[in-house]
Amino acid sequence: MNYFKKLLLEKKISHEKLADIFGISRPTAAKIANGDKEMTITELRRLAEVLGISVDEVLGEKTSEIVLECPKEKAKPTERISVPAEDAEKFKNVLLYITQKIGALPNVGQTVLYKILYFCDFDYYEKFEEQLTGARYIRNHYGPTPVAFAKIVKTMITAGEIEEVKTKYFNKEQTKYIPVIEPNLSVLSGQELKHIDEEIEKLGGMTATELSNLSHKDVPWIVTKEGDEIPYETAFYRTPDTSVRDYDDSL
Repeated sequence: MNYFKKLLLEKKISHEKLADIFGISRPTAAKIANGDKEMTITELRRLAEVLGISVDEVLGEKTSEIVLECPKEKAKPTERISVPAEDAEKFKNVLLYITQKIGALPNVGQTVLYKILYFCDFDYYEKFEEQLTGARYIRNHYGPTPVAFAKIVKTMITAGEIEEVKTKYFNKEQTKYIPVIEPNLSVLSGQELKHIDEEIEKLGGMTATELSNLSHKDVPWIVTKEGDEIPYETAFYRTPDTSVRDYDDSL
């Protein structure tokens, strides 16, 4: 049983009640409860409010705090850091940069952004053995989900830094994000910007389904239990399907 389904059972939230909370049909609510459909940020916030818990806890996190640490120094190969040092400011500016580049494309909604951010972070860690944003990701049915995304975006919307827009893509609801301000590129190194540009070039034209399928071939997602945090260390065990590092040359 996935974490979210267990949470609904513990809180005695039926499919009918979930439908009432979200203002959607019962069949759609059932899909969300069973992990066959992702919640929107608005739905996440609404459910968290009704249950009296944080958005992080709805997603399976025990803490509602965003860890704001300075990125750690590059670790030696024998001293890799398995616990991410989450940098909310860098995450925010990476999000602004990506949405500035491709946010207006019709395929780029919330789910696509989730997966591009994930691959940006985990590909960077595999290639350089150091973290880009250090964001934490959990495994859900559709692939990796950035835990702090909802909180950071809410803060950005309140500050007038980004806008959330509801649209349709192939007759499906889509949440898009439009940057209002320019990203602060001073928080990113030349190497990091080059890496992000390469990820955008590689993944930016893919649909949410294509990116979800790609993430399902990735060892970090495969070895993590539903609802658990995906360890960065698992990026070093990738297969050729998703690996971005030439290990022969790195020895």
